[in-house]
Amino acid sequence: MKVRAILNPRAGVAAQATQAHLAQGRPGWSDFAVWLTRAPGHAVELARQAVADGADAVLAAGGDGTVNEVARGLLGSHVALGVVPAGSGNGLARALGVPLQTAPALAALEGASPRAIDVGFLNGRPFLNVAGAGFDAAVGRAFHERGVQGGRRGLFGYVHLSLRELRAYRAPQVSLELPGGVRHDMRPFVLTFANGPQYGSGAVINPGARLDDGILEVVLYEDGSRLATLAAAPLLFLGGAERLARYRRLAASQVTVTAATPLPLHVDGDPIPPAERVRVELRPRGLFVLVPAAAARSALFC
Repeated sequence: MKVRAILNPRAGVAAQATQAHLAQGRPGWSDFAVWLTRAPGHAVELARQAVADGADAVLAAGGDGTVNEVARGLLGSHVALGVVPAGSGNGLARALGVPLQTAPALAALEGASPRAIDVGFLNGRPFLNVAGAGFDAAVGRAFHERGVQGGRRGLFGYVHLSLRELRAYRAPQVSLELPGGVRHDMRPFVLTFANGPQYGSGAVINPGARLDDGILEVVLYEDGSRLATLAAAPLLFLGGAERLARYRRLAASQVTVTAATPLPLHVDGDPIPPAERVRVELRPRGLFVLVPAAAARSALFC
């Protein structure tokens, strides 16, 4: 089996150890090589090169941003994406049931099967797990800027920035348009477009999600007092988001969001330029991914 691994050597504290494990390969991968990224966007180019070289699978070793870039390079092909978690959030890896430690992850991927999952697009930018236009996007931008400046990443850094942004963030008034002429005018604190069940770090915002059902969930948490919002946060990590009074979830294949001012945006945790108009669409089963045997039989798939 011809496999290429694309590693972001700057992805979190686990990158160095991940590289050492990758160098050992796996017995079932007779043609295996590790390629290192040099800059943002390089993983897209390397993934396209792997497709052109006839690879059977491409492993994305890094955080959700690296996984997203590799996926962009594989779209339109039959080459399967394998996720080796080595970042701060690892949202898609958790959704796919891939172990979070490198050695067990590689063992699981060696025996994994390819499955097709849906791919979302926000203003033309693909995402596999979640995208957002609310508080999560504002935090994601601050988290990204902190990393660029050499600041510490990881869960505790994310929590610290979330608390800082919580004081400053002002939820915008938006208009949400769904198929069939359905319209909602609201002021959401969280506005997330979810294909998978959770953010990184285990925050379950979309329980019961399926990755291949052709449906996108619009997850909303309406604005309220900061104290109430802070008190609600633990339920995201305990799997009880649907019990929150201001929580709503709408199913759709596409959605358009408009606002008077540019909205902060992210795709799979990586910030993209703000926009006053946001168009989100879904490409059913648009990407093949390697799914460990136990997860392939789970409720995440139809």
